[in-house]
Amino acid sequence: MRLSPTRAPLLSLVLTLAVGSGCNTPPKSTPDPTVVATVNGEALSRADFEQELGRELASTEAAQRTPEEIEPFKRTLLDTYIQRMLLLQAARKNNITVTPEEVDRGVLRLSGDYPAGNFNEVLAQGQLSLAELRAREASRLTIEKLFSHHVYSRVALTEEELRAYYAVHESELHEAEQVHAAQIVVKGLDEARRVQAQLKSGKKFADLARRYSLSADAKVGGDLGFFPRGQMPPAFDEVVFKLGVGQVSDVVSTEYGYHLFKVLERKPARKRDFAEARQWVESKLLEEKRAQAQDAFVKELRDKAQVQVNEATLQAIRGQPAVVPQAAK
Repeated sequence: MRLSPTRAPLLSLVLTLAVGSGCNTPPKSTPDPTVVATVNGEALSRADFEQELGRELASTEAAQRTPEEIEPFKRTLLDTYIQRMLLLQAARKNNITVTPEEVDRGVLRLSGDYPAGNFNEVLAQGQLSLAELRAREASRLTIEKLFSHHVYSRVALTEEELRAYYAVHESELHEAEQVHAAQIVVKGLDEARRVQAQLKSGKKFADLARRYSLSADAKVGGDLGFFPRGQMPPAFDEVVFKLGVGQVSDVVSTEYGYHLFKVLERKPARKRDFAEARQWVESKLLEEKRAQAQDAFVKELRDKAQVQVNEATLQAIRGQPAVVPQAAK
């Protein structure tokens, strides 16, 4: 399970876990019923696990689930907790921290995704206090720094790799035929015919679009820009891809009104060469290699980790909904 270094929406963040509040407790010969698991001696408390499981189940549509149905949720949650604890332990080992100001900016970005006044409502729906959100954001940013400084920084691309990637993905680098067109759209057929007559008398298409067109693009002379087949409504494609450069269509009726189209330019289908596609290739290949490096880093942490799961405690957890915090302040 890969942890994305990018910022997730808040409701997803509600289900993304920070390390629980359990203290560092060495494994005991008799499992502690208040502990779900220990990761390199660090305890994952039953209270934290139950609360998060309750939140996750409360966010699903099913009101009631059998123990068998809850089991996959518990296993996935446990795996997520273990992985996150390992990453935060690695961050501490490498002296990676985040400042309160960085956390403030992260929370501000999250709140900016929602209309004014709705942020606390979203927190309440996710049964999450603002303090808990700040702790989660601090953990996310810490892991993001860990990956950036100790994983992604080691990823390099060679010229041979770039060219090989380009060769394999040539089909994705084809540019479809495109036209650069403009339109005038009016409400009635008679008005469209009058505009058409003015065009035939020598009036400029862009001037008439600014004067008569009802479309939002009227202010730019009806300019629709370049577009390939399938981007515009089918009725548009049916007309403009048959016109030559400089040609104006007959009146076209659509659900939007009555149109006149003019083709300004055309671009034939073609394949981007390596020089043109280089930036795209670098971006895609770097993304893939970083993901592979991230997976390998996490796997190495897990392979070396001492993880003990208290199966008796885990099986006893039934996934009751968590108690909603008093306020998201």
